Amino acid sequence: MTSPELCVVVGASGAMGTEFTQRLTRRGLRVVAVARDIGELSALAAENDRITPCVADIGDDSSIDTIAAFVDAPIRMAVFAAGLPVRGSADTISPGDLAVGTNIKVGGLVRLLRAVRDQLVPGSRFVTIAGSLGVEPGPLDAAPGTVNAAVFNLMRQLSALYGPKGVTTHTIAPGPVDTPRLRRFVETEAAETGRNPGEIWSRYRAKTTLGRLPTLEEIGWTLELLLAPEAAVLHGSVLTVDGGTRHAIY
Repeated sequence: MTSPELCVVVGASGAMGTEFTQRLTRRGLRVVAVARDIGELSALAAENDRITPCVADIGDDSSIDTIAAFVDAPIRMAVFAAGLPVRGSADTISPGDLAVGTNIKVGGLVRLLRAVRDQLVPGSRFVTIAGSLGVEPGPLDAAPGTVNAAVFNLMRQLSALYGPKGVTTHTIAPGPVDTPRLRRFVETEAAETGRNPGEIWSRYRAKTTLGRLPTLEEIGWTLELLLAPEAAVLHGSVLTVDGGTRHAIY
């Protein structure tokens, strides 16, 4: 059997996706980097000849064939790291935005699976990022709470479907991570509410028991950990890497 040595990262041009892509290439793996913006992908691919840019919209079914065309070897790891573009409480969110979020993060996960499944082999890892708000949502988290709960459910289904084939599934659940995207959210909230940005940051930090937000490097380390053969024992699990944001004891 050919050893799996190809990775696919959806959302590769985002802060977290870039961190993942760079870590995987440092391990000597080839990465098909999937995103919608050719400029951002080209800039990422220019850094390393192990990165192959793939322009695709994971919110559209056409992405299945587009990504599949680049999958020319057994999969070592497929990663879904696309972000959620909608926000707001049940009082303020457009109801249709819940469908938009579900299409991207739940439908998109299925599209990634369809694109790579012919090259999944024993030892392959299928990984997604699902925020802890899917387990412990707040009053303003209609989209991330609802959509990520669905992601947890879908990944549990996939663990039962693909585990017997030797393909392991893993859900990484960070809480808020110190990223440019979160900083934009803070700036937007400050502008909308008139509150001081520092006060908003303090609120995020106060939700953790670590006293600070996780970093991209720490989330990247968690993903890289899954490359170890021993990580098969984590099949079907949720890796909660949120600095103590989640308070449940199970």
